[in-house]
Amino acid sequence: MALKIRLQRHGNSHRPVYRMVVAENTARRDGRYVELLGTYAPQAQGNDPELTVKLDRVDYWVSQGAKPTDTAKDLIKRSRKDAPAAEEAATEEAPAEEKAEAVEA
Repeated sequence: MALKIRLQRHGNSHRPVYRMVVAENTARRDGRYVELLGTYAPQAQGNDPELTVKLDRVDYWVSQGAKPTDTAKDLIKRSRKDAPAAEEAATEEAPAEEKAEAVEA
């Protein structure tokens, strides 16, 4: 059983939304999959995230022998590049919340 990390196309005409999944290489493009790893909405607007990927699960499946397609590989790279910025923003918000709780107590 050879596994691939690839994209499934969903959404409406001219408004695609893709799911990044782990699937057998013999399965249809939009068919059965093993696990959902994330989403990619190239036309996302407002506060909707364009790309969300579970990087820990991607690492797990790659260690199990799953091969990402070229597009999936590019999106994973982009998600890894964006991940440190998201972690820094989360750590900056957390101390401010802790200070507010300390003032209330």
